[in-house]
Amino acid sequence: MHEECGVFGIHGGAAGDFRQQSISAAQAVYLGLYALQHRGQESCGIAVSNAGVLRAERRMGLVSESFDAPTLVALTGENAIGHVRYSTAGGSCIENCQPIVTRYAKGRLAVAHNGNLRNADELRDKLAATGALFQTTADSELIAQWIIRERMGSRSIEEAVMRAMSHFRGAYSLLALSPRKLVIARDPMGFRPLCIGKLDGRWVFSSETCGLDTVGAEFFRDVEPGEVILIDTNGELHSFRDNCPGKGARKAICIFEYIYFARPDSVIDGIPVHNSRMKAGALLAEQSPVKADLVIPVPDSGIEAAVGYARASGTPYGMGFVRNNYVGRTFIKPTQSERRKSIAVKLTPMTQSIAGKRLVMVDDSIVRGSTSANIIRALKNAGAREVHVRISSPPIIAPCYFGTDIATREELISNRLNAEEIRQEIGADSLDFLRIGSLPLLIDSNDQSSCANRQCCDACFSDDYPA
Repeated sequence: MHEECGVFGIHGGAAGDFRQQSISAAQAVYLGLYALQHRGQESCGIAVSNAGVLRAERRMGLVSESFDAPTLVALTGENAIGHVRYSTAGGSCIENCQPIVTRYAKGRLAVAHNGNLRNADELRDKLAATGALFQTTADSELIAQWIIRERMGSRSIEEAVMRAMSHFRGAYSLLALSPRKLVIARDPMGFRPLCIGKLDGRWVFSSETCGLDTVGAEFFRDVEPGEVILIDTNGELHSFRDNCPGKGARKAICIFEYIYFARPDSVIDGIPVHNSRMKAGALLAEQSPVKADLVIPVPDSGIEAAVGYARASGTPYGMGFVRNNYVGRTFIKPTQSERRKSIAVKLTPMTQSIAGKRLVMVDDSIVRGSTSANIIRALKNAGAREVHVRISSPPIIAPCYFGTDIATREELISNRLNAEEIRQEIGADSLDFLRIGSLPLLIDSNDQSSCANRQCCDACFSDDYPA
């Protein structure tokens, strides 16, 4: 499961209007990225366009630590895009921070991108053979280079983006900022989310609706898979669908967005994430009942599923941990040693609530197994009599090539061990996973047809890739 990032952008309307707005473009992007921080915690960046001049500030670390008030004030401009990054494809270094800003014969271009191109090596080799030089190892620079290449023979930046898309294979939700225009594109299968909002007459774009909510923007609609959108110099929105590459491709939104990645208050392609996770917990209770005294979540991503399990089973819901909110998400720490250190200080068992009790511990997934083992050990050391683990997703058995951080099958405990062996490995009294046939129900299906028919990607669970 390569890059899992977040993008946010705003177009200030007709040139010159931005000085009358209640919030600057850079401030809006800062707040949007703050809301999307869960999607990437290694680095962040903001690029602005001011009267045709592009400027960018990029930092390693969290949004709140990287941009202070003077920096935001200095980022003057009517249009802006931003990015929060977590990487395994391309190293964790300042050179790979986004937005990527490039200079070419017709000007400058800034690109922010969420996803992963599965043909990146092939595309990089083709460009290198023509003399192209790369300053980073990130897919986003590759995307920018292809757009620039196509721009030299195109009448407009939006035409260049559409022509470049014919070369891309994989997942990309991207924002491209030229000196005066903003172009938005989503891959034809729609692996990664991207939505549109309006704020004081300005167009806003965000990986999730929680970004729109944070800046006070009104949701307009989702960017359609395969769609290219242009916001022109007058602030007018133009949609290009019929001429875009990949028209008619099967939709394949990542089901893991609903299980783990997205914030629970977001709505992804019309489906509330909170509802999906509650439903997953209820289904778990039906499929895997167990006699227990208390249902507890692994915070934060297990909370909604645990509530759903408790309601459906009639077992009381409670908090089994105090969570240190200043640690971050252990799943998206780049190295295993960093994850272990984070787990140790992230969750503290609530002894007074769990001592002597039979617990149902609900979590969103088991990837490598080390996190679950450490948590169960801590619960039992705190006096829990039994710990029954229920996972609100199926076993993860295959890597993802479309934008998340599981690179090899060897990393996946469910690819090496069966459920009983995993139970013994992590020290649980019982263990069960959500049935793979239940995944379509998380995105509001009334039947248990395959995700192939429900237009989502479940390849990490099924080993059946949509592309």
